[in-house]
Amino acid sequence: MTLAETEPNPLAAGLERLPVAPTNLVIFGATGDLAKRKLLPALYNLAHEGALPGQFNLIGVSRGELSNDAYREMAAESIRAFSRTPPDENVLSGLLAELRYVAGAFDDGATYTALAAALTELDDADGEPMSRAFYLSTAPDFFSVIVGELGKAELAQSEHADVRVIIEKPFGTSLAEARALNAKVLSVFDESQVFRIDHYLGKETVQNMLAFRFANGMFEPLWNRNYIAHVQITAAEDIGIGSRAGYYDHAGALRDLVENHMMQLLTLLCMEPPVTFAANDVRDEKVKVLHAIRTPRADELAQMSVRAQYGPGVSGGEQVVGYLQEDGVPSDSHTETYAALRLEVDNWRWAGVPFYLRTGKRLAGRMTEIAIRFKPAPYAPFDETRVATLPPNWLVLHIQPNEGISLQFEVKRPGPVVDLAAVQMAFHYDDWFPREPNVGYETLIYDVMIGDQTLFNRADMIEETWRVVQPVLDAWAAEPPRHFPNYASGSDGPHAAEALLRQDHRAWRPLVFSANGGAPSQGHDKA
Repeated sequence: MTLAETEPNPLAAGLERLPVAPTNLVIFGATGDLAKRKLLPALYNLAHEGALPGQFNLIGVSRGELSNDAYREMAAESIRAFSRTPPDENVLSGLLAELRYVAGAFDDGATYTALAAALTELDDADGEPMSRAFYLSTAPDFFSVIVGELGKAELAQSEHADVRVIIEKPFGTSLAEARALNAKVLSVFDESQVFRIDHYLGKETVQNMLAFRFANGMFEPLWNRNYIAHVQITAAEDIGIGSRAGYYDHAGALRDLVENHMMQLLTLLCMEPPVTFAANDVRDEKVKVLHAIRTPRADELAQMSVRAQYGPGVSGGEQVVGYLQEDGVPSDSHTETYAALRLEVDNWRWAGVPFYLRTGKRLAGRMTEIAIRFKPAPYAPFDETRVATLPPNWLVLHIQPNEGISLQFEVKRPGPVVDLAAVQMAFHYDDWFPREPNVGYETLIYDVMIGDQTLFNRADMIEETWRVVQPVLDAWAAEPPRHFPNYASGSDGPHAAEALLRQDHRAWRPLVFSANGGAPSQGHDKA
C-alpha cells in the first residue's frame, strides 16, 4: 500500500493553478490526428480540473466542410475515444457548448475573414476582447503560410487582449529552414507571443529536473565533471512507424527526436542555475549549453554518430516486418529509424564528460530515461573483495513509461566477509501524487493561456540545436548507407552503436532491464 492510499499526502498540497484570462483557442488542423488524439482530450482534462477560464471558447479550422454541430459531435467522439478516463458528459457539453468551426484552405484569405468574424462574435458575446491563442496543428508546410495569413488578416496583434501562436514540431527540417521559419514568424509576431511546443517538456519528470537539481543540496555539488563519468539519454520505442510513413520517411530518427526532444533533455540536465525561474532566465541558461556544444567536424562524424534501420524480427512476441516492408515506405529507403550521437558540452562544469544520445524504433523496450553514471570510488580498501565485479553507481531519471527517479549504490551483504552488492532506491510519481490524466499537453496549453514561456523553445534555441545536428544530416545525405537494415526488430539496436561507447570502454544500459525500472545488468565499464 502506498502513502497516497493511507493518509493525506503533504506533497500534493499547494497544487492550485493560477487564474487564466478569458480565452478563444483556435486549432488549425482541427480534424487531424493530433487534435483528435491529444489536443481535444487535453482540453477536456483541463476543463475537468477546473483549469480553463470561465469564458473559454474553441474554434476549429480545417479544409473539410462541416457545420458547427457536426464538428461538435466529432470533437465529443474524439474525447470519448482518446481520453484516459471516461468523460463527464456535463463537463464535456460545457466545454463544447460555444464551439465554432471554420472551413477553408489555409492559404485562402477568405478562411481568415471567416475566422475573424467568429472571433468577433465570441468577443461580443463575452462583452470584451478575449485573449487569442492560435494552435498550428497542421503539416509543417503550412506553418509559414498560416502565420503570414494571420498577419495579413490583422489577427496577430490586438490592443486590448493577448494574442499568442503555438507552433508544433518539427520546426523546420534543416538549419536553413529553421532560420527561414523563424524569420517569417518573427516578422508577424513578437518573440513574446510565440510558443514553439515540445510535448516532452510537459512531462512531470522533465519539469522536476530543475527542482531535483537546484533544490537539493545533496545532488548539486556532485553535478559536474569531477564526479560524473558519463551520461546516457535514451528514447526507445518498441513499435514501428505505423501509419506515419509519409512523415517519417522524410524525417528519420535524428530529426524526429534527437534535434528536439533529446536536445531539450540535455539542456535541462546541463544548464547552470538560473537567476530566477522566469522564462527567459531559464532559457538563457539552456541556450548557453547549446552554445557550448561544438559543431561536429567532418572527420569526427564516423566516431560520434551512428545510424541504423530496423529489419524483420520479433517484437512483443510477434513476428514483425522490417522498415522497408512497412506500408508507404519505398523499398530502397535510406531513412534511419535509429540514431545515436556522442556529444560533449565544452564548458567548465562538463569538460571531458561524454553525453551519449540514442533513439530508435522497434527496439527491445519502450522507455525514455536519463542515466547518470558516477565515477568509481577509490577501491583500495576493497582490494581483497570482488570489487572488480561491482556494477556502476547510476542515478536515473525515468521519464516514461513509469515516471520517477532511482539511485543505485553499493551496500555490504550480511555475513562475516566484506561482500558488496548493488541496491536501488526508487521514487515513483504514482506512489506519492494522485494520478491525473495528463500527456504533457495539458501543462503546455495551460502555460500558453497564462503566458508562461518557460517550457517553450526560443528562436535562438531552435537554431542552436539545428547547428549541432546539421553536419550529421549533411554527412549522412552525402554518403548513403551500405548495409540497411542493420538491426533486427526487438533487439537493443545496431552493433555499431555498441562500438560508439566501446571506444570509451563503456556500454549502453540494456533496454529491457532498464525499461522495467531495474538496475542495469551490464555496464561494468571503466568509468
